[in-house]
Amino acid sequence: MIGRAPKWIVIVVGVVAFIWVIPIIGIVVTSLRPAGSSALGWWRFEHFDLTLDAWIRVWDKYPLAQSLWVTVQTAGIATLATMILTPAAAYAFHFLKFPLRRTLLILIINAFVLPQQVVIIPLFTLWRDMGLIDNILSVLIPYVGLSFAWSIFLVKNFFEDFPYELIEAAKVDGCGPLSTFRHIVLPNSLSPIFAVGILQFLWTWNALLLPMLFLRSNIPLPVLLARISGSYDTNWDLRSVAAIFTTIMPLVVFLVFQRQFAAGSKTKTGAKE
Repeated sequence: MIGRAPKWIVIVVGVVAFIWVIPIIGIVVTSLRPAGSSALGWWRFEHFDLTLDAWIRVWDKYPLAQSLWVTVQTAGIATLATMILTPAAAYAFHFLKFPLRRTLLILIINAFVLPQQVVIIPLFTLWRDMGLIDNILSVLIPYVGLSFAWSIFLVKNFFEDFPYELIEAAKVDGCGPLSTFRHIVLPNSLSPIFAVGILQFLWTWNALLLPMLFLRSNIPLPVLLARISGSYDTNWDLRSVAAIFTTIMPLVVFLVFQRQFAAGSKTKTGAKE
């Protein structure tokens, strides 16, 4: 039976949580206050007026709904593609034998230390020659390709503790590599797969550099947020509204994926027992 935590731990955690929530409260209050009041500081309540003017202005002046849809598309497709391809690649590198297996794995893992800034100019030249500038593929391909460096490494480390007896039993029953992966490995690997999904979704949803360079007409929310910021006018109220739209979806998806992550951990534990 798990005992109750000491009161001082509850107090410390409560204080840390309150400090963590303060910026969120500030963003919400700033989005609901007039521009002049928020410029003086959202925590000042001498003249506490609430208005939805910033929300209306952002919705009317900027393509918020379109940017939200573009962000959902890019982050969703990149996350699903990574969650599908990564376990298959990790399974092949860990359980199968083929020529140059270790060499290819070393090349993929070493790409983890390669900064995005290094590949920007070659990618831009390649996409321009192929006519992919302002095409969703220009960001989807780097999103998925650059994620292989860390995602394959993460899932392959999980396979280090995978019970090899299950693989041998599947071979005895006549299962080939694909059947073994589909019926044995994949159902018992939900934990790292959902972990990869969480990290990939958060990265692609908040990505700014690649879509800012490669997309022109259909831009995601981070790029729209950068445009709303302006060069000379701070627009704190408008930026707060855009920030709320940008962060609320990752928060919801994180909570949903977290439950699935816990379910995957239970599945793995049950399989070992």
